Amino acid sequence: VPMLRNLEYVGCYYITGSYKTQDYGYCVNTKNYRDLAYAVSFLPYYWRAMQCARRWLDEGDMGHLTNLGKYVSAMLAAGAKVAYEKEKSVGWLCIVVIMSSITTLYQLYWDFVKDWGLLQMNSKNPWLRNELILRRKFIYFLSMGLNVVLRLAWLQTVLHYKFGGIDYRLTGLFLAALEVIRRGHWNFY
Repeated sequence: VPMLRNLEYVGCYYITGSYKTQDYGYCVNTKNYRDLAYAVSFLPYYWRAMQCARRWLDEGDMGHLTNLGKYVSAMLAAGAKVAYEKEKSVGWLCIVVIMSSITTLYQLYWDFVKDWGLLQMNSKNPWLRNELILRRKFIYFLSMGLNVVLRLAWLQTVLHYKFGGIDYRLTGLFLAALEVIRRGHWNFY
């Protein structure tokens, strides 16, 4: 999503001619740009949801519908965040926190149980899967903890915690890098 939003910004910056006047804030402050930015944030979830729907139609495996639910819940959480950004009320903040929490729990369940085959009570490796690549089991548990922490990075987008004088775009870049780490660290196992 951050990459798509950056592409959108670069496109707006050059299409509107803002680069000539060095007006860096023009695109960000335009209502149409902000509305398009919200739509852009739905695209990855929508594409993945449609892939899951297509696989369900082709294969008939209900697991794909369950996976589709993960992306639909993410779209609902993103929609609540959009509504909250437009009307910053306590009610919308509560809805954002509730929807995002449900989505996070759904995604954590999917990560651990479905994608990685972990948290298996009857496994020969308690709470892990039967076949492990690494001998040291604690590394799997550390990775699960890291995944939980990195899945909670969305809290920064709601709380808008200021890290000193650091620009919000730098914080966004840092959060995007953490997401790359979250997605990539299981490739080693």
